[in-house]
Amino acid sequence: MTREEKAAAISSLQQQFSRATMTLVATTQGLNVAAMQKFRRELRQAGGEYKVSKNTLTRRALKESAFDRLEGVLAGPTGLVFAYGDPVAVTKVLVKFAEDNEKVSVKAGVLDRKLLQESEIKALAKLPSREVLLAMLLGLLQAPATQLLRTMQEPGARLVRLLDAIRARAEKSE
Repeated sequence: MTREEKAAAISSLQQQFSRATMTLVATTQGLNVAAMQKFRRELRQAGGEYKVSKNTLTRRALKESAFDRLEGVLAGPTGLVFAYGDPVAVTKVLVKFAEDNEKVSVKAGVLDRKLLQESEIKALAKLPSREVLLAMLLGLLQAPATQLLRTMQEPGARLVRLLDAIRARAEKSE
């Protein structure tokens, strides 16, 4: 690799790090081309990207980035998984793919400047998606208003039921 090619690769990695909300380090050594294409396609659909880079170039790109904690994990053949949108969706794809393929393993990741170990990444993958969490939050926010409305309407509803019962009793006696 020439010096210009190395500089271009480092610049490209720095741009990817700056756009990413989360970065994971994984090993995919020994995967065939079809499996790798499937993996990359699923990551793209989840809002992520997989990149293989030399560890020395990655270390240089990591400097002064939010993901500098990954530097100690870069040993041996590694690939980078970038999450540009919802980090949970990308993590789910990676963990599921690692469970399905013994040649894929998750090493570590960084989210909000915190280094995550493999067990923490697997726990993150078990979380509901962003949309489900937002729906659950909306349900929690609406619950008090719904209960208040129900409480306010109850006296009127009781009065209507009482009047209806009196009317039905009057019709029976006629």
